Amino acid sequence: MNAAAHPAIALALGSLPVLILLAFFVLLDSYKMVRPRSAAILVLVGSCAACVSLATNMMLRREIGIAFPILARYVAPMLEETLKGAFIVFLLRTRRIGFLVDAAIAGFAVGAGFAAVENVVYFVLLPGQTLTLWMVRGFGTAVMHGTVTAIMAVTAQSLRERRGARWWVYLPGWVLATFLHSMFNHFFLAPDLSAVLLLVALPLLFLLLFQLSGRSTRAWLGAGFDTDAELLGLINSGTVSESRVGKYLGTLKASFSPAVVADMLCLLRLKLELSIRAKGILLMRQSGFEAPLDPKIGERFAEISYLEKSIGPTGLLALSPVLHMSDRDLWQSNMLRGRT
Repeated sequence: MNAAAHPAIALALGSLPVLILLAFFVLLDSYKMVRPRSAAILVLVGSCAACVSLATNMMLRREIGIAFPILARYVAPMLEETLKGAFIVFLLRTRRIGFLVDAAIAGFAVGAGFAAVENVVYFVLLPGQTLTLWMVRGFGTAVMHGTVTAIMAVTAQSLRERRGARWWVYLPGWVLATFLHSMFNHFFLAPDLSAVLLLVALPLLFLLLFQLSGRSTRAWLGAGFDTDAELLGLINSGTVSESRVGKYLGTLKASFSPAVVADMLCLLRLKLELSIRAKGILLMRQSGFEAPLDPKIGERFAEISYLEKSIGPTGLLALSPVLHMSDRDLWQSNMLRGRT
């Protein structure tokens, strides 16, 4: 059937399936790590990456004369995964991703935006194609774009959790995404068969990630909530000196003035309060309740900033053994500010 006679159907087949899958994954996440507004922004970022990629690919064809098979199989995968992955690296480096599941959804959202715009552009540039072609592109190529970028993001997040924020943790995911993209473009399998395999494998992959991430989140919430609440209770009751944290703070009196040590205790209390609030928000989301942002959250972070300046770099370094400073704890702060 010719798409020219049914342009709306052709556009829908080319662009909507991957966006519907994205919406399904966002709704399936019980902790709502990626909010609908954030997902929409990620789709927009992917759309911009597609525009840059298409313009660059056309320039390479026109100015350098790269043969289309070479461009499609080798050059385009490297370029496109670099453009899609750049924003994922930004999200990871700024601690706006905290778990495997939000890494996967963020990666898929960027890939979905890329694929949707790419198919719209191809629809304009390649008129008169069959609906079968747009069905294959919508359920195959578009889903591939989202899947490989999700794999890139999950690989990078997993390596960051185990190896820390080293510069090289982003490379394996990029290499894997580029390789899978290149293999897809080699058409070792028939396009319709590739689409079917993707539609079967992708939900299974995400369900596995939801299970693994959910288990990790529950363990982190349980242990962290209890520990933070216990320590905050000791601070508020004035009996923190009897705990190991209190004894450690006591040792700092020999190196810092009483005023600085008092600021350290205030900073610790504020960090604990915010940590408990962040974990409470996630638990509310899991139960289906929407937790509004604290209108005074900006004041709390301003107070934290003031205390950190008052304590100074040396004091913060001395306090680091008892402060929440991991990537996930910093992600909590971004979540409370509505940045995730």
